[in-house]
Amino acid sequence: MAKPKVATASLAGCFGCHMSLLDIDDRILQLVELVDFDKSPIDDIKEFTGRCAVGLIEGGCCNEENVRVLQEFRRHCDILVSVGDCATMGGIPAMRNTIPLQECLDEAYRNGPTVHNPAGRIPSDPEIPLLLDKVYPCHEVVKIDYHLPGCPPSADTLWAALTALLSGRPVELPYELIKYD
Repeated sequence: MAKPKVATASLAGCFGCHMSLLDIDDRILQLVELVDFDKSPIDDIKEFTGRCAVGLIEGGCCNEENVRVLQEFRRHCDILVSVGDCATMGGIPAMRNTIPLQECLDEAYRNGPTVHNPAGRIPSDPEIPLLLDKVYPCHEVVKIDYHLPGCPPSADTLWAALTALLSGRPVELPYELIKYD
């Protein structure tokens, strides 16, 4: 019998949630006995190879590529989990939501104190994904089944949630795993 597949991605965030997943330490050996990683930076698989039982998404959506990746995860994953504050609420990247996009671009590429851009052009290469009007948490773009808060969620929180989902148990996280004081 084939092992269930898990896929992971980082959108607009810092990759801290993936680092927290790696912080499960020697339990990673137990995890690889339970699952196969599909599309994930953990195994460097770039495209989905099939249906995944669980998808873990960190980061919010700040550009059209983030939206495409998130929609692709929703199509390929039975259960989709937003992991960390950027995925659940927009996090630090969403700080730009209080400033109009054009003003952000002007500061970054034209008027910033360290900017040297004699042409005054904002990059527009087709290879660069277009920025969205604001940073969106994942649940505002696709249906999300579970949310794991934290910046980042602890390794124990990720372990508890992932092993519950993979064994068909309800995700029940004790207060100690979700408190941040």
